[in-house]
Amino acid sequence: MTDPAITKLYPLPAQEGLGDAEIEALYSHGADDLPWVRVNFVTSADGAATHQGLSGGLSDAADKRVFGILRRLCDVVVVGAGTVRAEGYSAMRVDAAAERSRTAHGLTPHPAFAIVSASLDLDPASPIFTEAPERPIVLTTELSQPLAREALAEVADVLVCGRERVEAGVLVRALADRGLGRIHCEGGPHTFGDLIAAREVDELCLTVSPRLESGPATRIAAGASPINPVDLHLAHTLVAGDTLLLRYVRA
Repeated sequence: MTDPAITKLYPLPAQEGLGDAEIEALYSHGADDLPWVRVNFVTSADGAATHQGLSGGLSDAADKRVFGILRRLCDVVVVGAGTVRAEGYSAMRVDAAAERSRTAHGLTPHPAFAIVSASLDLDPASPIFTEAPERPIVLTTELSQPLAREALAEVADVLVCGRERVEAGVLVRALADRGLGRIHCEGGPHTFGDLIAAREVDELCLTVSPRLESGPATRIAAGASPINPVDLHLAHTLVAGDTLLLRYVRA
């Protein structure tokens, strides 16, 4: 299947028909200061984070293309356990082209998969663990069930990152200490909200889907605690048909 055509609108000059290597270079620019926390989301034009409960319902071929390219650039993919269950995640694998790109840049063939879970409501027999090409990581709390931690420790590295909840700053440091400084978060909204509150977000990659959802859909970030805003700088604007692909970095 032919890749969807993606055009760079900003910064000028505009450039049509971007190849994968050119897209990789755009998303790599300025992301050399490790640890670097990148967050990737898709939203409708009216701010909904999901369609019928799933973010995948808002995605199109261009979004999926960039989504795959972003996985080429990271050491670890971080996802909240609720999103893992809702979106039907499987073992963290990239395709052959991504493997070649990753190894050419000195990365492991596949990124590590780190799951954020305070409750440890995870099945150690899931393919996420049993079929993983890289040993997964589970990020949890001191108050999580010891028996669940013990069972998951057979198939994953279990890291305690806070007492009552997984603390975003501790999470970032724990991954960076393991040499996983290129951190790529794919959700969900509460994990993103915690990263914002801890001021740990260096970059937001946001796809704007050309549709109006309304309804009960959540925003891409959620959190109960008041926070200071994090100012962003627009690094680039890509377009594919009516879909916008935006990259923001911390100002």
